[in-house]
Amino acid sequence: MFTEENLLPLSGLQHLLFCERQWALIHIEQQWEENRLTEEGRVLHDRAHEAATETRPDVVTARGLRVRSLRLGLAGQMDVCEFRRTTPEDTGAIKIPGRDGHWYPFPVEYKRGRPKKEAWDEVQLCAQALCLEEMFGARITFGALFYGEKRRRTPVAFDPALRAQTEWLAEQMHRLFESRATPPPVYEPKCANCSLSARCMPALPRKPAAVARYVSNALRSGEVA
Repeated sequence: MFTEENLLPLSGLQHLLFCERQWALIHIEQQWEENRLTEEGRVLHDRAHEAATETRPDVVTARGLRVRSLRLGLAGQMDVCEFRRTTPEDTGAIKIPGRDGHWYPFPVEYKRGRPKKEAWDEVQLCAQALCLEEMFGARITFGALFYGEKRRRTPVAFDPALRAQTEWLAEQMHRLFESRATPPPVYEPKCANCSLSARCMPALPRKPAAVARYVSNALRSGEVA
């Protein structure tokens, strides 16, 4: 169990799954660079947070809701959480102060572009659901990702596999944070879309080792006084 002082940003799970080195550059070394992709994503998030809370007969939409999990050591801010009217028998049913009836928390995360093959976005959404479960004592089974390019929602089921992956990533994130060690660069095609590519220099991973070997060989041969 973590304390409030030891919570790490929930959004870091997406960075970690994308690339451990990217996560470390952002969350350990405090480095950041914007590119077109990150700027478009930031604008989409800002719009989601700026809108006011909406109330309809069977849905209350909260924006910018802050969540946390002491079990996983995570804290963050949701884009949208829809509280949908449900029945008391629903395992996800909760009570909302000042409102009658029972409500189901339905997390929605806004993303630029389109759905991805990897689970980068799903783990972030699942972490939000796990935080809501801990905070409200409910079982949340579904949420949704809204992609700016498609302009519609993609449903996400919080099945055991996704939950296990999300919890493992939370543990790994804390292990890396405690180590304060930035992993070495490893070039992959996805590096082309990373805003930190110029700082990371993934295409030059072996140069330090080559220099070290050169100095070592020079010392052994007596070329260096």
